Amino acid sequence: MRDTGGPAAVADAGGPAAVAEEPAAGTPAGPGAAAPGTGIPEEPVAAAAAPAEASRGVTGRRALYLGLGVVLLALNLRPALVAVSPLVGTLRDDSGMSAAAASLLTALPLLCFGLLAPIAPRLGRRFGMERSLLGTMALICGGTALRLLDSVVALFAGTVVIGAGIAVANVLLPGLIKRDFPARAGLMTGLYSMSLFGGAALAAGVTVPFQQAVGLNWRATLACWGALAVLALVCWLPQIRTRTRVPAAAARAAAHPVRGLWRDPLAWQVTGYMGLQSLSYYAAAAWLPTMLTDAGTSAGDAGWMLSFSSLLGITGSFLAPVLVGRRLRAGVLAAVGALLCAAGLTGVLLAPAAGASLWMVLLGLGQGAAISLALLFIVQRAPDARHAAQLSSMAQCFGYVLAATGPAVLGAVHDLSGSWTVPLAVLLALLLPQIAAGWCAARPRQVAGR
Repeated sequence: MRDTGGPAAVADAGGPAAVAEEPAAGTPAGPGAAAPGTGIPEEPVAAAAAPAEASRGVTGRRALYLGLGVVLLALNLRPALVAVSPLVGTLRDDSGMSAAAASLLTALPLLCFGLLAPIAPRLGRRFGMERSLLGTMALICGGTALRLLDSVVALFAGTVVIGAGIAVANVLLPGLIKRDFPARAGLMTGLYSMSLFGGAALAAGVTVPFQQAVGLNWRATLACWGALAVLALVCWLPQIRTRTRVPAAAARAAAHPVRGLWRDPLAWQVTGYMGLQSLSYYAAAAWLPTMLTDAGTSAGDAGWMLSFSSLLGITGSFLAPVLVGRRLRAGVLAAVGALLCAAGLTGVLLAPAAGASLWMVLLGLGQGAAISLALLFIVQRAPDARHAAQLSSMAQCFGYVLAATGPAVLGAVHDLSGSWTVPLAVLLALLLPQIAAGWCAARPRQVAGR
């Protein structure tokens, strides 16, 4: 049950029991107030109703406002980074940056996603989910401003700061959905992943036309995406006055990390699916425009094809978890998503220019379904928000580190083979273990960390 603050001390299910508001001086402690000297909220008088309320999560206008906040946060988790890719040529010409340095600039965010994911649950326990997520938007704003400086070092530093903010938000948002929308996890996961694809598609398709229309340099163009983060930060501010009232036992448990997940086969199946679908998505996104231009497509049309694929990903990412909510088997949808990707990649292999629009439709739908299911598995396979945050950390740590290697390995295979046939065959082969991991992760069980 959500509470808008006041003298009652409350604890965040994703944060420490000690994150509680002290009663004002002279205010008697009422039901739900913290026990003196403990920072642990006592059980409300109507303790018997707590489990039922917790199972429903937030309701009414609070659910609407919180859901809007989640969508705005998710919209910011890709544009500041994706917007770099369309501007790489201009950026290199202006700064004198080498191709290797430009590749590192695009790989850095994925490394941040993976390497910094383990600290996100700790931040959630220390400061609470709401404050931690507010901090992620502040980091994105700060990193975007840092990239305005006329320095390559500042460009890289700003990218790392933005990547750090996104890494923490990536991990905590599934836990927030698990905690506050347990009965609508499929719908909220669909909206969340749809917003991820929407932000990426917007940045990929709008950045260059916007720059040309207003005549800004590449630094100012990148900085404009910070306005979206400022909007999310302002809209999220009211959430830091809100807490989730939980029973005392749950509050005590929330103060400690989950242990034992690394020995749980189901946790590794969820992690494997997250990693393999991420590798497939980022490797394809990095090289698809080049594949199409090598086949005779103009550079402008190739870029629009990638943006078109992301737009179709919005549809796939929203539909997959909603269909699971209608009692369709998630394992079947994971296999269907992979088969759609296989059909798209096969089309790119056999007739890259002739049927590019169709191949992008298939890839977009398949990739959108895959990322949405990966996030849904994190929410569904976790028994509570605490486990969801830790499982999200594990899956995204390994998943994004694996994904960061994809573009480089695919480029190396292309250089060795002299064509795109072998790299595409590698991507097609990786869809087989992706289907297997998705089928296993979809089984209706929960991880057993403690």
